Amino acid sequence: MPVRLITDWRTLPAGDRGAAVAVGAFDGVHRGHQAVIAEAKAAADRLAAPLAVVSFDPHPRRFFQPEAAPFRLMTPDQMTRALAPLGVDRLYLLPFDAEMAGMSDRDFADQVLHQGLGVVHAAVGFDFTFGKGRSGSPQALAEYGREMGFTVSAAQRVDDADGLKLSSSAVREALKAGDMDRAAAILGRPFAIQAEVIHGDKRGREIGVPTANMALGDYMRPAYGIYATRTRLPDGRVVDGVSSLGVRPMFRTETPMLEAWLFDFDGDLYGQTLETELIAFLRPEAAFDGLDALKAQIDADAAAARAILGA
Repeated sequence: MPVRLITDWRTLPAGDRGAAVAVGAFDGVHRGHQAVIAEAKAAADRLAAPLAVVSFDPHPRRFFQPEAAPFRLMTPDQMTRALAPLGVDRLYLLPFDAEMAGMSDRDFADQVLHQGLGVVHAAVGFDFTFGKGRSGSPQALAEYGREMGFTVSAAQRVDDADGLKLSSSAVREALKAGDMDRAAAILGRPFAIQAEVIHGDKRGREIGVPTANMALGDYMRPAYGIYATRTRLPDGRVVDGVSSLGVRPMFRTETPMLEAWLFDFDGDLYGQTLETELIAFLRPEAAFDGLDALKAQIDADAAAARAILGA
């Protein structure tokens, strides 16, 4: 079943209240986040309640640091789809605005979780903070829960085999380094960019390499370079390809783009939304001595991508 998206906490009908919830930013829905959601699921099963996730849009960091460099790991649509296999029934994607930012930790627990959502249980991460000045903690939330009539649990820190924290910041570090295997290990799936196909300068067509061009928006910028990729089309088909991510040193763009060449595909994708998984980093961006040299390198990149994706 698809996850139901609810975008406010005020005056909800009774049927939209009463869930066991996992609370956090959940950008990436990585394996650490999944441990928190598993805590909420255990409570939902025990209490015969719906399972829900409480998150925020925009991300609180974007609200407090509007000029910060792009950092997001997923869109709300991707978050909704990532939550479905975990058994989540609802995503409360709440507006993080001046009112929310100004709430004390007690006000958030009372007005949003208790009165607004009517939660029966709240699960959080071991390092969860909330409320104005990030004054609230899992311990404080548990005290408020006892007072307001909901239970609280905190998931323990989840480490991988190397003892490193499974976190959104660790995913970003891996992506910046072009370590797609590491990013996928933390996320539990390949990192993917979902965006609308826009018109480019059509240079790829001139050399027999038509690409689907997509702006990166507020996604964090992985290492610039060439990737082996898999792209999901609107009809559900998944097409292997090779993609350039960055500013193209030979034909520089003002903003970084993802340009995906889909192997053995012919069709008009303009205006459609695609999701492209970055499977493996092949090489950094580079300038070449003319179109012939560029085309030869693209052919070599395509062969490398086919080998990796076919393995």
